[in-house]
Amino acid sequence: MASMITSLIDLNADLGEGFGRWTLTDDAALLSVVTSANVACGFHAGDPSIMRRVCELAAERGVRIGAQVSYRDLAGFGRRSMDVPAGELAAEVAYQIGALEVFARAAGSRVSYVKPHGALYNRTVHDAEQAAAVVAGVRLAAGEAGLPVLGLPGSLLLARAAEAGLEAVPEAFADRAYTPRGTLVPRGEPGAVLHDPDAVVGRAVRMAAERTVTASDGSPVPVPARSLCLHGDTPGAAGLARRVREALEGAGVRVEAFA
Repeated sequence: MASMITSLIDLNADLGEGFGRWTLTDDAALLSVVTSANVACGFHAGDPSIMRRVCELAAERGVRIGAQVSYRDLAGFGRRSMDVPAGELAAEVAYQIGALEVFARAAGSRVSYVKPHGALYNRTVHDAEQAAAVVAGVRLAAGEAGLPVLGLPGSLLLARAAEAGLEAVPEAFADRAYTPRGTLVPRGEPGAVLHDPDAVVGRAVRMAAERTVTASDGSPVPVPARSLCLHGDTPGAAGLARRVREALEGAGVRVEAFA
């Protein structure tokens, strides 16, 4: 029980995932639960008006703003892997961070971290060039001060971020299936996304308190995560997020943004 009492976890959610008249995430409801907001920056979702509104809501509620950068893939929602040259990818990452920073500062806040989205997130787990390009983009946008980078534990993205002097923040997913190697089961495979609320809540508590998860083959996999992602694009996401937070706090886990 002692380990549960001393556990800390940040709750993040993907927000601003809409475009024009189309909306996907219940941003206002989720911002009443999470401690960090991954805001879509226009490449997989999000437009200037949405980015501005989410930043204003996040600032009002004291939620940290993060840039959720992506491949330039509105049609595929950023879930299609693309072979983007490293220099071009670095520039596109910096561009997205810079765009969000304008709205964050106008709201009285700032961009506090960076998290890749979708295919870019998964690609940077094992692709050294793409991982280095994302880190170069963060450096280009943030300069010497840098910004923390969220990624999968053991990923090349976090390794490259740490090598560049950036804070590398390991992240876990309560509603995604894991392989025995600690990577996410691809979304196209059966059972890749968990839909049972009770299962998601139970996994969230175990991840935060015990730093472990059961893989798709039944084996235990360590997940030394400091942040837990609650996907905003699933049905009933806001209600599930509230359940997760209540369960975490009920188990003695302190919900707090990473430093």
